[in-house]
Amino acid sequence: MSKSRKRKITNTILFIILSLGAVIILFPILWMISTALKSAPEVAMYPPKLLPEKPLFENFIIAWNKAPFTRYTINTLIIVFFNIIGSVFVNSFVSYGFAKIEFAGKNFLFTLILATMMIPSFITLVPTYVIFSKIGWVNTYLPLIVPAFFGNAFHIFMMRQFYRTIPNELMEAAKMDGAGHFYIWGKLMMPLVKPVMATIALISFKGSWSDFQGPLLYLSDRKMYTLQLGLQVFKGQGYTEWNYLMAVSFLSMIPILVLFFCFQNYFIEGMNVGGAVK
Repeated sequence: MSKSRKRKITNTILFIILSLGAVIILFPILWMISTALKSAPEVAMYPPKLLPEKPLFENFIIAWNKAPFTRYTINTLIIVFFNIIGSVFVNSFVSYGFAKIEFAGKNFLFTLILATMMIPSFITLVPTYVIFSKIGWVNTYLPLIVPAFFGNAFHIFMMRQFYRTIPNELMEAAKMDGAGHFYIWGKLMMPLVKPVMATIALISFKGSWSDFQGPLLYLSDRKMYTLQLGLQVFKGQGYTEWNYLMAVSFLSMIPILVLFFCFQNYFIEGMNVGGAVK
């Protein structure tokens, strides 16, 4: 068998495997859209059908008006905005220190920060709630915003790796001109790390936008609900309006998908370089 024929067979097999993988990954989204376009009797039908007999596009409008989802979206955007600001700038500054500044105990402190990634998040839920409750932050957005300004181990690691790819000669030249670390970080380094900054911003956006546990734990005032927490309006005792739930769930996915497709080049570059070790 010739090499070209072997290559063609290999490519065909890979194409089939990747196509099957894509179908498996996309099927839940297709099912979500299908359910969103069905009537309540069709949703309850057994055996279920993939395609609705008559697509009900008005389900999206009806579902959105079932609760103040516009208000919930604004609430979510407020939280997302401050989380992105905190994640990008704080992690960028901290990682700059670990990558470009020599100080005693740097490696030990960096290892300690990385070790926090090994701690399951549910272990800190109760202690964190108790702390925020005692300082009066429950039923405010502060518990959902302030932690972003204290750094994230994974984001610090990514940005540190990216900073290490930047030649030290640039920093030394700036120091010779009288620049300090704040100037070097803000004016010299920040423009060079745009790909990894975009990556961290996307990760922060996705995490804050999709967060259900945090708002569920800290928010009790319905006017302060986030978009994900507002989806509970479709869940009653013994019955769930699945078509409306899926409709709003699909709408809530759109911003994440749009941002990813718009900035996917930055995201891929940031993940590749940010994960590289010099």
